[in-house]
Amino acid sequence: MKDLFCITIGRQLGSGGRKIGEMVAQKLGISFYDKELLSIASKESGLEKDFFERADEKQAWSLFGITEYYSMNPLSGESLFVIQSDVIKRLAEEKSCLFVGRCADYVLKDKTRRLDVFITADEVDRISRVSEKMDISREKAKSVIEKTDRQRKSYYNYFTNKHWGRSDSYHICVNSSLMGAEATANLICDIARMRFGLD
Repeated sequence: MKDLFCITIGRQLGSGGRKIGEMVAQKLGISFYDKELLSIASKESGLEKDFFERADEKQAWSLFGITEYYSMNPLSGESLFVIQSDVIKRLAEEKSCLFVGRCADYVLKDKTRRLDVFITADEVDRISRVSEKMDISREKAKSVIEKTDRQRKSYYNYFTNKHWGRSDSYHICVNSSLMGAEATANLICDIARMRFGLD
């Protein structure tokens, strides 16, 4: 158990963060969690998955709408965050894991064998990726990116008292446009192997 480790990934929409996280987890042979956490939290708590989806980091979070959202959805506030956090902590105690989003870096802040990563990308690449994935215009993709980033920032800053996307909130920040997804994943793996003493 003492050799277990975890990697957390924060990311901008369109940076390829989820894909890179999946590649890192596969290369290192560890478990990968993103939206899967919502299903696990729902099953273990007995609450409908919809509650967690509506309170997810990309849902219903705006700079000025948090208090109003809580008043309309009392189960969608700190209580759901605590339930989800408990799931993250339990999984990290059971096996080596990679978590995407969900403030996992903050939730696991007491774990010393942890690597916190933030992934960004050039705006042109982010827009192209989101436009293609969602089959929308580049103008619409830019709007979606801006809205989602605001929501993720508000969610993260609210629950962690840290600053989403700022370098001093993570161990490393990397621009995936510099080398592409595969090389970025390899870089993170190399850093993880050095940090955790992996073969």
